Amino acid sequence: MSKTYITACAMQSASGDTKKTLDAVFHKKSALSVYDNIVSEKKVCIGKFEKGFNFDELLIKSVKEVLNASNLKDFSNTLLLVGSSVGGMATTEKILFKDKNYKNINPQKHTINVIASTLDAKFNFLSHRSYSTACTSSANALKTAKELIAINAYENILVVGADEICSTTVFGFSSLGILSDEICTPFKSERKGMNVAEGIGALLLQNFPTKNSVELCGCGASSDAYHIANPDPTSTGAISAINKALSDANIEANQIGYINAHGTGTQANDESEANAILEIFGNEVAVSSSKSNLGHTLGAAGAIEAIICVEALKKQLMPPQLDCTQKEKDINLISDARESKIEYALSNSFAFGGNNVALVFGVVNES
Repeated sequence: MSKTYITACAMQSASGDTKKTLDAVFHKKSALSVYDNIVSEKKVCIGKFEKGFNFDELLIKSVKEVLNASNLKDFSNTLLLVGSSVGGMATTEKILFKDKNYKNINPQKHTINVIASTLDAKFNFLSHRSYSTACTSSANALKTAKELIAINAYENILVVGADEICSTTVFGFSSLGILSDEICTPFKSERKGMNVAEGIGALLLQNFPTKNSVELCGCGASSDAYHIANPDPTSTGAISAINKALSDANIEANQIGYINAHGTGTQANDESEANAILEIFGNEVAVSSSKSNLGHTLGAAGAIEAIICVEALKKQLMPPQLDCTQKEKDINLISDARESKIEYALSNSFAFGGNNVALVFGVVNES
């Protein structure tokens, strides 16, 4: 079976382009801002793209960046897999707010696969598919990419995770009472909740290594179906997904050098994930969440946090947690960027409905 290598990647976040986003993550910066005009009578801290850029422009820019960094001339022989939580919902809202008679609504602009269709129209992919499993959407797309490359179904697969801020999402999380009016503090005892954000992550996966590539070694998924919004407090689903990823990578837990936690900053999610980490790894492995830097980018989170793991392995540098004080659980949150020999890194993604995905990345030993 063929191995899967990540050979090029790019992203956009509230912090900016790939370079600015990685700078924020590795140097403890946050671009999240407080808004008082989104949810009635509430202040919410969220992450929005820089002014002057629209979603489609940044989406195309990210994919162009990947193409320019790759060994490909075009994407005509590349499968496109897109993970998104809301698809074209933001476009729907913009039209509804402006056109109360709904005269200008084109249903094709509002489906979950509108992102893939937009990219296909621009770059002419071999084929495309879309995934929407809430906050594991692009992580599931990465898992599928690995499975398809393993059986030699495709040589090149572009995975894109993308979500745009929309009122439906913000109001939905607000109604659950889990939005914070401050920058989120995952795993902190006095945390106030999560920060919704928009983001784009794009990764090219191929069946052969290139210079500075990283291997996607293992993927694991589970569905505990405990509750529509809360994870199983026994961490059964998270533990299962992580163990499956380790097994797929054919490694032991003690070989993981760094964990990029899902770490949303909500009580239920942080507790469940911390328990899973302690159960499998103990409190020795270094852990951090990048959501206090970038916010929770929903369906894009799996792709963006995969890129962070790729960068950590390339740099042999673990990104720090923005706020590590007053930890609730005894996991090893790191407060400063730490140089260390890392052979394997783990990225966790957990979603509504008990959908769990864990991804293991590894360095490529050049012969």
